[in-house]
Amino acid sequence: MTIDRAKMYRDMALRGKYRNLYNHLCGLPAQEWRTTFSEIESILGFELPASARLHRPWWANQSFGNGHSHALAWGVAGWETAEVDMSAETLLLRPKNREEARRRPRLDEFWPVHPTAVFPEGLSLRREDLYEDRI
Repeated sequence: MTIDRAKMYRDMALRGKYRNLYNHLCGLPAQEWRTTFSEIESILGFELPASARLHRPWWANQSFGNGHSHALAWGVAGWETAEVDMSAETLLLRPKNREEARRRPRLDEFWPVHPTAVFPEGLSLRREDLYEDRI
């Protein structure tokens, strides 16, 4: 069974607390968006947590599908944060380099999925083949 992780993350973003931000970013043209914390709050319909105003790491970009729901909202929408100014409460959101994201290795590339009861070519479970270096 193949899991479509990208679809699962999109579904999570659509159901999550930050879905309004996700939807807003999906509707923006692929250009930079300079915004304020207050503007993001008006899009969300609620106040950002205090940690968003106190801790710069709250605005950190995270690898695909890992981390916090707020970072998932902008990450899955194809955006990344930059130029976060905690004093002025402003930030820049810009489109992620989608080519780079596509080139990231996936687990399936390192550990290929094989259907049940079908062995990869060259795989042998014969005792002689398993222990040939010990004989």
